[in-house]
Amino acid sequence: MKPPDRRDPVLEVRGLAIALPPGADRALAAKDVSFHVGAGEIVCLVGESGSGKSTIAQAVMGLLPKGLQASAGQILLQGEDLLQVGEARLRELRCTRMSMVFQEPMTALNPVFTCGDQIDEVLRTHATLSAAERRQRVLDIIRKVQLPDPQRMVDSYPHQLSGGQRQRIMIAMALVLEPVLLIADEPTTALDVTTQAQILELIRVLQRERGTAVLFITHDFGVVAEIADRVAVLQLGNLVEVGEKQAVLTRPAHEYTRTLIASVPSLTPRDRASVATGQPTLRVEGLAKTYARGGVAAAKDVQLVVQRGETLGIVGESGSGKSTVARCIARLIEPSAGRILINDDDVAGLSIRRMRPYRRRIQIVFQDPYRSLNPRRSVGDSIVEGPVNYGMPQAQAWARARQLMDLVRLDAGVLERFPHEFSGGQRQRLCISRALALEPDLLIADEAVSALDVSVQAQVLHLLDEIRERLNLAMLFITHDLRVAAQVCDRIAVMSRGRVVECGRTVDVFLRPQHDYTKSLLAAAPGRDFSFGQPA
Repeated sequence: MKPPDRRDPVLEVRGLAIALPPGADRALAAKDVSFHVGAGEIVCLVGESGSGKSTIAQAVMGLLPKGLQASAGQILLQGEDLLQVGEARLRELRCTRMSMVFQEPMTALNPVFTCGDQIDEVLRTHATLSAAERRQRVLDIIRKVQLPDPQRMVDSYPHQLSGGQRQRIMIAMALVLEPVLLIADEPTTALDVTTQAQILELIRVLQRERGTAVLFITHDFGVVAEIADRVAVLQLGNLVEVGEKQAVLTRPAHEYTRTLIASVPSLTPRDRASVATGQPTLRVEGLAKTYARGGVAAAKDVQLVVQRGETLGIVGESGSGKSTVARCIARLIEPSAGRILINDDDVAGLSIRRMRPYRRRIQIVFQDPYRSLNPRRSVGDSIVEGPVNYGMPQAQAWARARQLMDLVRLDAGVLERFPHEFSGGQRQRLCISRALALEPDLLIADEAVSALDVSVQAQVLHLLDEIRERLNLAMLFITHDLRVAAQVCDRIAVMSRGRVVECGRTVDVFLRPQHDYTKSLLAAAPGRDFSFGQPA
């Protein structure tokens, strides 16, 4: 088979401008953007949230939301201008010549149809095949994306599969008709490192076999280092830099690109000062959680200790039990066995009423700040609610809220605003301030930065570290991002299938791992061998 010629653009974007509706923070979502993707090539489109990455992808697919429209330029798919064709022609092109894989497969897949039915729908709509031929084609593509037991997968509903399996189903749907262009919009952001590595390798293998042009949208520079041929960098709708991967990642020309790359956390742990020992803030002994339905043991005999002023990270794949342990400690779910001692007070078996005085001592910051804040209340009302519920006078609670705004580096005037008026990073700062309003002994951060861009992530991580140090807090940091864990954690606990398989100083776990599972996690980290910002 003759290899595809990358000099022949499959996708060519020329001078694209996309207008935003009146009242937006800027006039154009994309301004005079030009780039191309050749056959058999992977181009990564990177930039912060709001830079226009996903909007450009939606424009290519003809899926721009109402209120947005391309106001200038061309989008050429094998020479055909997609901005000049009607909706009927766009429907013909989707799946047959261009396809898209979205970030969150659980929302992209229909929950009331089996996975097989949803792949079959693509074939029924776009191909003239018999039912038997379609069935065979579905089974073939299921095998191609390396899913186990194809027959079971075809008959399964989305909720019955893991996140990685659902993403493989999305890739199967996108590639079943062998399109010439695949757009992957943050397809690995919500996945743990081993599943992420598998999905990246799958996309790479299928792309090489078929000569598919891939436009890969991401904010994860580890992923860029792993998969890209070329990189295009967007800043507020402007394409500021485009070039070969090695050149952009090691010798960035634009100041914005240099800023992004400087924000990429290193996999080499920081040399952090040791925390004084003494009475631990948190001690977990023999913690177990078994869910009644199905008898699933999500946590087994978990032992953890967190000292005041220390950050203990818990890492592991999806389903390893990280968040289950965090929710048991915060008593958001009931542990099945074991002890949870907060300053020597065992809270594991307390009733809801007896637990109430301890709630303020254990606070949690969740992954999605938008879902964590009540959209109908001002952020100030959300922050003062906890202290007021625990008896603090309103005036004192609001004074505390204003002090916290200074701590998280926001203006006190924002307290009157609502959650939708803030960026993701600002919302997460507000969630942190809400958790700190009750002056807790233990702060739990459950994937608190995984949804943030690399530069915003760096700011929030620095803020959390500064707060821990200034307030002498004990912190439990749950993450699947090993780069983040390497930079913010004093010690690391590695979980697999509900058990802690390794625990120790971060530098020891990362540089001298003992357990095979820990070694496999570290080996799967994307871009692990790449030196960002350092010329080769």
